[in-house]
Amino acid sequence: MPTETDSPGVAATEARWVATAVDLATGSVDDGGGPFGALVLRDDRLIATGTNLVTSDLDPTAHAEVSAIRRACTELGTFDLTGCVLVSSCEPCPMCLGAALWSRVDRVVYAADREDAARGGFDDRAFHDLFRNPDQPWPTAVRQVELTERTAPFDRWLAKPDRVDY
Repeated sequence: MPTETDSPGVAATEARWVATAVDLATGSVDDGGGPFGALVLRDDRLIATGTNLVTSDLDPTAHAEVSAIRRACTELGTFDLTGCVLVSSCEPCPMCLGAALWSRVDRVVYAADREDAARGGFDDRAFHDLFRNPDQPWPTAVRQVELTERTAPFDRWLAKPDRVDY
């Protein structure tokens, strides 16, 4: 069943914004950043942009999507981006998808896919595969250490009368 986002008008608008993200990514390369660009929109209005700043900022989390989400939250004064769309020049990696989920954007649209990124020297297919099959060996050791007080922070959080749930 077609949805509102399947209509020709929405598709044309999304294509325009995705092209803007691709232009932003291309400009990022010219400016010394990585080849990724992202936008956050609300009601077809640009709220924030982000480019890949991993090497320039020495920050492995400074992906374009995360940067755009951070700026949008600051601009809107909230951590909840319900009603927003994340537009990316490339299929978001698992970290960026996690950020999109945590920020509660309504949807994510992108241009290049993970295969295109791999051909461009950015192969995050192993991360996508890892989350699809978490029983396979991880490249980084991850293990739980049992502590009796392991839930103390959550207990304290739940007892906090002025907490802001998210």
